[in-house]
This record gives sequence, structure tokens and C-alpha cells, in this order.
Amino acid sequence: MIWEDVVQLALALPGATRGTSYGRDAVLVRGKMFVVIGKEPDHFVLRAGIDEVEMLMATDPDCFYQTPHYAGWPAVLVRLATADPERIAVLVERAWAGHASAAQRKARGFSAA
Repeated sequence: MIWEDVVQLALALPGATRGTSYGRDAVLVRGKMFVVIGKEPDHFVLRAGIDEVEMLMATDPDCFYQTPHYAGWPAVLVRLATADPERIAVLVERAWAGHASAAQRKARGFSAA
């Protein structure tokens, strides 16, 4: 994968817009970042629950990791070269759902929560 692949997945979601987060290219929903390019172009940052972050790093450490800067935060770094596009599509949608409105989630088929 490349960053533009991730951006296309993210922008296909309701209400997603391209913007910036801390000066870096990002995709946001309702003004909140859910994916952002990393400080280097070989990875990106994905919003995810802390439990999910732990699981991703444990099950696929070649793809998912954290630096000390992200430890304890609901975000994981994703190596683009080793990312599985189908898995990333699911994870990007989950990250989007975490900030989307109830109406946006419902329109996408997510249960109310």
C-alpha cells in the first residue's frame, strides 16, 4: 500500500475530508483525525482503541507498532509496505466510526452505540 491508497479508503466514508493534523496530511471526520501520514512516508498513524492497538501489535508486529511517543495513546503506527489492504480497510472504517456522528454511522450500517 501507499498513503494515497489509505486516503482513498478513508475519503470514501461519509463526512470524511482531507485536512491536516499537526501539519501533516490527514483524513478527518467532524474535524477529528482518524488517519494521518507519519513523520516519514513509509507509515501512517491509525486511531484505534488501546486494547485494539495491543492486539494489532501482538498479532502482526511487522505491520503495527508504536514508538514511545504513542505508548498509552489510542493510536498505532502502520507500515505501509506490509499492510494488508483488506485489513486496513476494516481498521480505517473502525477508526472513522470512532469519530463519526450517530447519523453517519447509521448510514454506513453500524449499530447505534
